[in-house]
Parts: sequence; C-alpha cells; structure tokens
Amino acid sequence: MFHEFLSVATLIGIANSGVRLATPYLYAALGEMFGQRSGVLNLGVEGVMLMGAFAAYYTVYIGGDPWLGVLAAIIVGALMGLLMALISVTMQAQQGISGIGLTLFGVGLSSLLLKVLVGSPIGISGFSTWKVPGLNSIPVIGPIFFEHNILVYIAYLLVPVSLYVLYRTTFGLKIRAVGQNPEAADSLGVRVNAVRYGTVMLGSAMAGIAGASLSIGLLNIFQENMTNGLGFIAVALVYFGGWRPLGVLIGALLFSTVNALQLWMQVLGVPIPSDLAVMMPYLLTIVVLAVGGQRIRQPAALTKPYERGE
Repeated sequence: MFHEFLSVATLIGIANSGVRLATPYLYAALGEMFGQRSGVLNLGVEGVMLMGAFAAYYTVYIGGDPWLGVLAAIIVGALMGLLMALISVTMQAQQGISGIGLTLFGVGLSSLLLKVLVGSPIGISGFSTWKVPGLNSIPVIGPIFFEHNILVYIAYLLVPVSLYVLYRTTFGLKIRAVGQNPEAADSLGVRVNAVRYGTVMLGSAMAGIAGASLSIGLLNIFQENMTNGLGFIAVALVYFGGWRPLGVLIGALLFSTVNALQLWMQVLGVPIPSDLAVMMPYLLTIVVLAVGGQRIRQPAALTKPYERGE
C-alpha cells in the first residue's frame, strides 16, 4: 500500500492535484492581499466565494456559457465588495465583525438560492481540461503543470500581474501608501477612501472568480457551503505570504498540496483516520498563523478606519 502511495505515478498525481487545487486559494488570497495592503481586512471572503460560485453555476445551469458564468461571479463579487466597503470604509464599522456578517449573508443566501432556483444539486458542464500543446508532453513536468482548465492557468498568470500592479504602477503605489500611512497619502492628494473602495471591490471580484473556479472549474456542481472554510484559509495565506504575491503563491501551493495529499491518502486507503486526514490543511493553517505571525510586518493602517481631518 505504501509502495503504491510512493510510486512515481501517484506522486505526479498528487502534484497535479496540488497545482489544480491551488486555483481558488490564489484568486481569493491575491484579491484579499490588495484589500489588506490598502488597510481593509475582509473576513467576508468565504461568503463572497459562495455567492460567486452559485452565480457562475446557475448561469451555466440555465444554459449560459462558462465565460458568462465567470462574468456573473465577478459582478456578484464586486457588488458584495461594494457592500463591504460601504460598511467598513464609509460607515467605519469594525472590519472583522462586518466581514463575518458578510460571510454569514453569503452562506445563507447561496443556500436559499440553490433551494429556490435549482432544488437539489445537479451536475453541469463547466470548463474542460486544456492540455497545452507540446508542453504537456514534457515528462513529469507536463502532466503536473500543463493539463488543467483555463481558469487554473489564469490564476497563476495573475501572480506576475499582481506583482507588476502592486510595485510598478501608480495605482499600486497609492495602495501601498494608503495602507501604510493614509494621512500622508491624503496630504499628497490621494483619495484614501476611493482607493480602499477600489481594492475591496477588486478583491471581492477575485473572490467571486475563486468561487467560480470551484463550481464550474474544479467540481462542476454547487452544494451548500461547498467552500468549507477555504475563504478563511485564503485570508490566512495573505498573512503567510507577508502581503506579497510570491509569498501568497508559495502558501497556496503548500496548502493545496497538503489538501491533495490527504485526498490521495483516502483514495489509496492509507491506514490513518479519515477525520485526521481532513484536518491536515486546517491544522497547517493554525501552525502557519502561530509561527509565521511572529516574523511578518503587516500594513500599519490595516483594520484602521480613516476619516479626513483627524
């Protein structure tokens, strides 16, 4: 049994699954990173992902193209981000509590919409696997990295894009300035609240795509609470990655590989309790936050409301 688990085919399968399962982590965590770099913590990622997942699923369910499903997820995610920004930026509510409220809202509404509009979960045809010609035939590397659906490739492409936006554009400079010292940024003419609105809506739109990557990319179905805590892990990945895209990428691959490992262990019948295997990604989350939280420096204005003239 252990010999089968350590075979080359199995290890390639685990790596392939790890790359694929990192997709929703990447979308959600990269989006949340932008919001936090501007000073806004959004704990509503889980709820936004669920709403994005349902929006994409239902669009395809009623006969829409998968790309229309992605668009629906983006719109729904951005609208929920607008609601979060209104509550936490304009009304200056406590960000942690308002984010949890947004999650509860998303969990409840997505479940209600599923029951009213669909009934019981029904499978759909989402994005199919696209094997990159030529590259997928490379031994070992090909099957791991170049046999996925298009949403997987886009997720990884967003890492260098995020690096460029954050460190090579005026918008990125404004984001970092607002998250570090909003008073100084304001004195230089930066519209602090406008930047925060933009990043929260951008982050929520990406969380919506993260949900879509689950419902029409990885699983091709929508079920109640299908994210199962993934949104909170995405928030943890921002801390793990030190608010940097490459750090988020490393964290996403680490968590997704651990998740893939426990799934393969159950499939191959490795003699460990299934409950313990399922707990592995969440235990890793706790360890990362406990250990990594001591060595990283968060944006100075994170979770701190800003009112002009203070």
